[in-house]
Amino acid sequence: MKATSRLAVTAAVGLAVAVAATGCGRDSRTAATSENGTPQVKIMIGGIDKVIYLPPKLTEQLGYFKQEGVDVQLLTEPSGAQAENVLISGDVQGVVGFYDHTIDLQTKGKCIESVVQFADVPGEVEVVSTAQADKIKSAKDFKGKRLGITSPGSSTDFLTQALAVKNGLSTADITRVKAGAGPTFIAAIDNGGIDAGMTTDPTAAQLISTGKGKVIIDMRTEEGTRAALGGLYPASSLYMDCAWVQGNKQTVQKLANAFVKTLKYINEHSAEDIAAKMPKEYAGGNPTLYAKAINDTKSIFRPDGLMDEEGAKNVLEVLSSFSPNVKGKKDTIDLSKTYTTEFVKAAKTG
Repeated sequence: MKATSRLAVTAAVGLAVAVAATGCGRDSRTAATSENGTPQVKIMIGGIDKVIYLPPKLTEQLGYFKQEGVDVQLLTEPSGAQAENVLISGDVQGVVGFYDHTIDLQTKGKCIESVVQFADVPGEVEVVSTAQADKIKSAKDFKGKRLGITSPGSSTDFLTQALAVKNGLSTADITRVKAGAGPTFIAAIDNGGIDAGMTTDPTAAQLISTGKGKVIIDMRTEEGTRAALGGLYPASSLYMDCAWVQGNKQTVQKLANAFVKTLKYINEHSAEDIAAKMPKEYAGGNPTLYAKAINDTKSIFRPDGLMDEEGAKNVLEVLSSFSPNVKGKKDTIDLSKTYTTEFVKAAKTG
């Protein structure tokens, strides 16, 4: 974790210089290789222990990266907003985070694309503290409330604003509070720092099991996502710099092969089987609850890694409803540059 923190600090300090100098940091260079010629890739995850981002660690645990002949180092940051900064600075070659960042970054002149789409729905839930459950029953009740997000600029921040606007409020009507995930989010619910907030499993499972929180918006299902956001919302994905992808196609194909194998594994195995493959510490001392958390979320994962085209269009619609970066630029966004299906269509899963 210390190494991860140092990496994040380095990225933050070097971001402005790297972007100004090259536009793409170091991502346009050829992938590094080990002494035996194995390509090396660093992937930053916006919360490695979140169930919505389960595929990379599970891929490592199953040995699929090694089978494909790629040396992958998995790193973690609390939120996708921080992870994307490290990608832009060139300190990592990929991010496992929400697809919506690729659209947001295009408005800033960056070409970032999803190369493997893990999920068509966010896998996020809005949890209200038990103490506020009688006052906050839907997004229509968000006005004047303190709402937890992982961090400013994160996908939980995007979705929280989108839900407010979709339900007749303005972003000024709510107060978004950085609450992180896991213990920090639970503590914010406990001490009244937030009235409600957006989080994922296993944090949601822990809050519900202890009676500290109640789910009022569930975007772990297609039905719940369509009801909340008006359509699908492709979310967790592996996204990378476009130039780096073009310059390292063989390496990207190896990553796609490994991840599609994992998505197939997830869809063919039980939550208990999956939980057993993960590091024991991810269960937080309660393997039964962890398996339940995986079971509550695992249906979000596609079996093939493909992007849903209509879903991608809906993400743009949702972002354009509130985002100052996307508003007014909707018609200039080229969605074809925010994702590619080239590698997952060619993936070998045998």
